Amino acid sequence: MNRQDVFLAGLGGQGVLLAGQILAQAALRSGLEVSWFPAYSPEVRGGEATCTVVMADGPVGSPIVGRPRALVLMDAGSVERHLPRAAEGAIAVINSSLAPDPPRPDGVRVITVPANELAQAAGSERSANLVMLGALLAVRPVVALSEVEAAVLDALPAHRRSSAGVNIEALRAGYRAAGGDVSV
Repeated sequence: MNRQDVFLAGLGGQGVLLAGQILAQAALRSGLEVSWFPAYSPEVRGGEATCTVVMADGPVGSPIVGRPRALVLMDAGSVERHLPRAAEGAIAVINSSLAPDPPRPDGVRVITVPANELAQAAGSERSANLVMLGALLAVRPVVALSEVEAAVLDALPAHRRSSAGVNIEALRAGYRAAGGDVSV
């Protein structure tokens, strides 16, 4: 059975849970079994938010992942708390806008992306979460970029649909920043 896991962490308000929902929706669109497991502190903004997305071509036995194989870390605190948990051979995509000089543990491939700046260039700094998701997909294509683009539209509530173009551009900017070719 093919099983992939992605752990996302950041501060409340950075869109970590939304990025996880979009990834989970894209996996469902791809015909995979999915578990989306959010966790967050009680603060409305500024507390820690994490989620784990487990995708498989068969039943997902547990949403809990002790040593994730793919991590998306949005800020320095998340890097400090969660990078040590990465499995041997994991990929960690780190927002260098908020964690400019992350550690590089042996056995973990660290990819840094200036997500806040790329999101701003795409039209909204609030889309840094999608820049990071795009970067992850370029280095660990757990689902197709096209499925994630479609899932962005699915996940946005009606009153936010006007921002779909900015969000998709942010997703593509992250994908390009991590070496992906969006013309494929």
